Amino acid sequence: MAVEHFIPHVGGKPVLDELQKSLGFSNLDMEASRMTLYRYGNTSSSSIWYGLAYVEAKGRVKKGNRVWQIAFGSGFKCSSIIWRAMKIVDFDDKNPWTEEIAWFLVSGNLVGCEPFPSYFEPSK
Repeated sequence: MAVEHFIPHVGGKPVLDELQKSLGFSNLDMEASRMTLYRYGNTSSSSIWYGLAYVEAKGRVKKGNRVWQIAFGSGFKCSSIIWRAMKIVDFDDKNPWTEEIAWFLVSGNLVGCEPFPSYFEPSK
């Protein structure tokens, strides 16, 4: 009830599952982080910016909305911030999701969502 958007650090599917369960968030609340995990993988604490860009690209951030970002670091580090939107955030051609946002879910069952597989060939 305190925030309109929750964007936790994408530490992996088990981390997101446990956060969702512990804090009682819906699939829609977790969508930005799960889609960030799917599209970009675990980019450490910088994933919170991909998550914010996701909800902006979806046109969900309205003037006055509060966005809670929470990031975890090595050891016992944790940072959290709540932003208040000063204006409606709409189309931005610099948003990393702009060209592909229509292909991503609006809502639904995201619990089984896994990241793109990555294949690396060893250097010779």
